[in-house]
Amino acid sequence: MLLKFAATAAFVASASAHATFQQLWINGVDAGSSCVRAPASNSPVTDVNSADLACNAGAATSANVCTVAPGDRVTVEMHQQPGQRSCGSEAIGGAHYGPVLAYMAAVSDATTAVGSQASWFKVSHMGLVSNNPDYFGTQVLNDNCGHYTFTIPNISPGNYLLRAEVIALHVASSAGGAQFYPACFQLSVTGSSSGSPPTVKIPGAYSAQDPGILIDIHQTLTDYVVPGPTPYGTTVPAVATTAYPATATWNTALQPSTVPTTTPAPGATGIGTA
Repeated sequence: MLLKFAATAAFVASASAHATFQQLWINGVDAGSSCVRAPASNSPVTDVNSADLACNAGAATSANVCTVAPGDRVTVEMHQQPGQRSCGSEAIGGAHYGPVLAYMAAVSDATTAVGSQASWFKVSHMGLVSNNPDYFGTQVLNDNCGHYTFTIPNISPGNYLLRAEVIALHVASSAGGAQFYPACFQLSVTGSSSGSPPTVKIPGAYSAQDPGILIDIHQTLTDYVVPGPTPYGTTVPAVATTAYPATATWNTALQPSTVPTTTPAPGATGIGTA
């Protein structure tokens, strides 16, 4: 009976810990859900060959495009339930440990582009940040009320899709066990840069056998290979050998409860970034 109860509790925890990236910030200015392609549910994608891996299942396009420039600090925000912004619960719970990643793809029209047909480059990732003890990017995400911040690299102006993703590895010790939580945002990049990073296809960039996808994280790890290409235009810190400070760098006291649906004015400044 005890084993049955434990199994049931684990299933309930796993089911209730699903999540989606829902909101966007630009230089600390809250763009809310104004340019997100909101997934139809908070359930994960589990097939690395599915077209849903690009922007998630049933993600409707937005009528809006958020304006950014190279050098801007962009923050994606994840929560478990639609429209949620509270810092009172984990962004993704249930010990869904794994990396946080961000990709971009140049497209002709961000409001109509098909994510699975786009050519993507990675702009940032956060995998295993410490191995003493093991501490993953999703744990840092939870420390910061679901916020993950990165810099727009020097890339050519135009329309882009931004793809934020968590890969949860709590049941990834067998093929098909990894859970992917992607969502896309619609951007317009301004400026006069001319960067042209190498690209990959999604699906196509991941294999079910990749060492960062087929992995048992319920053991002590010394390193972790984040799936996909090397981030463009940035250097990823080495895995720390000291305990990672589980403290928020996002100002949770200023976390809003409402969700804007209109895009912010270009050049506006806000509360800061995580």
